[in-house]
Amino acid sequence: MDEGQDNSPIVVVIDDNTAVLKLFSKATQDMDIELKTFSSSYDSMSFLEENKPDLMFLDILMPEKDGLTFLQELRAKPLHNLTSVIMITSKDYAQDRTLANELGALDFLPKPMPMKDIQDIIKQQLEEQNKVY
Repeated sequence: MDEGQDNSPIVVVIDDNTAVLKLFSKATQDMDIELKTFSSSYDSMSFLEENKPDLMFLDILMPEKDGLTFLQELRAKPLHNLTSVIMITSKDYAQDRTLANELGALDFLPKPMPMKDIQDIIKQQLEEQNKVY
């Protein structure tokens, strides 16, 4: 992998559902971004230890470690205390929304998401960060 070889914004998706990872891949294939997908928080750690994505989509319900616990751990790392994160989940619980907001998540999106919504959210977030899209 050629991480960081170009100046394309980096978008990370962490979700244990392979269909969701494929949906993000398909939705972003024509976008000028570098998409990194991981099926667990553990799988993503080697990348995230050395790289700060411009935007991260993080599933809440995952078998090894839930996304909120992972986000809490990520926020403790100086590199990721301000990383832009959007939570995605198939279950919409008020307590999850509250904790996600407390941890600085930008948004909380229900699954499944239409491809256009994924594209629009990525474009909007990158534009707000003044990233060249």
